[in-house]
Amino acid sequence: IYSRHYHLGWLQDLVFRYLRAFHNRTTGTLVATEDLRGRLQELGFNNVKILGRGVDNQLFAPERRCATLRKRWGLSDGDLAILYVGRLAPEKNVPLAIAAYRAMQRSGASVKLILVGDGPMRTALQREHPDLIFAGLQTGEELARHYASADIFLFPSGTETFGNVTLEAMASGLVVIAYDYAGAKTHVRHKVTGVLVPYGESQNFVAAAIRIALDRPSLHRIRGQAREYATSIDWTGVVRTFD
Repeated sequence: IYSRHYHLGWLQDLVFRYLRAFHNRTTGTLVATEDLRGRLQELGFNNVKILGRGVDNQLFAPERRCATLRKRWGLSDGDLAILYVGRLAPEKNVPLAIAAYRAMQRSGASVKLILVGDGPMRTALQREHPDLIFAGLQTGEELARHYASADIFLFPSGTETFGNVTLEAMASGLVVIAYDYAGAKTHVRHKVTGVLVPYGESQNFVAAAIRIALDRPSLHRIRGQAREYATSIDWTGVVRTFD
């Protein structure tokens, strides 16, 4: 999939055959979700096993919300910080996150989009959207502070095997809006711990973003439930399942 985004689609079949042959010579291939295991098995991969993902819910936590950071972003208490975390690269579908944000603006919601991360698209995106906040690469406690200081997390990528940022956002008490596949499909319950959109339906993604931005009671409820769920999937529990 990634090869198509970098104009190397002609190599896709060759690379795929090599990877399948390589993995089928090993004792086993570990994947993060049942969905991915099923897809790989259909494609001829053998001995595919699941090792789930967890999240550090002490590092990523709502308590790290920072009024100073939100003020730097130009937000008041009643405003919504819309967050994207990830590479600013073609395969991440960042323009859809920006389109959803623009639609929220047009709907009358008081919002600001913050993009955390770096990549080959950053310069062009900053030039085209000078009003957005480009926070650059963040790690550790600073990354956790950026998560917790936001309200809605947009995850428009359609090329993930899991998407760790989904769990980090949920642990931080954000409403995740994502396509119904990969890690989001495993961990998000629609309208309970986040918002799921049928895979590839960009218009529905945008519509979902508008709805949650205008529905403060649902926003508040889902944020709390997302955090509660995330506390049950720390790494200690995941490691115990690995033998």
